[in-house]
Amino acid sequence: MKNVHILLVEDNEGDILLTLEALEEAKMKNTISVVKDGEKAIQYVEKLENFKNELYPDLIILDVNLPKLNGHEVLKYLKNSEKHKHIPVIMLTTSSSPRDINESYKNHVNCFITKPIDVEDFINAVISIENFWINIVKLPTSKE
Repeated sequence: MKNVHILLVEDNEGDILLTLEALEEAKMKNTISVVKDGEKAIQYVEKLENFKNELYPDLIILDVNLPKLNGHEVLKYLKNSEKHKHIPVIMLTTSSSPRDINESYKNHVNCFITKPIDVEDFINAVISIENFWINIVKLPTSKE
């Protein structure tokens, strides 16, 4: 099994901990990096500032509601970039707003998932994301 690098873009500390716990519980071979705002997400994929030596992500889990640049702005940036548009982006957010869903798909999100409120359901959703995107889907090779 290939080691997959996941970039988690999330500002809520509780959701970060739950997501990391769920990814660890799945016991799949992966590396996870976390950034807490949209600006840092772009710096990360561009290898700017403190991110020069970081691994390039194979998969991005992105929240809609982020400081500095929101998830829609980050998604639009990524999907309009020849260098980054191949990276699968999963919008994992508390929003179930039709506006957020439509905006995400308009900007070529790979899937949109509303975070379950129940902790166990949240963990199961993250495990399902990881299982699908790592074990079932064939990810593109890095264009870095």
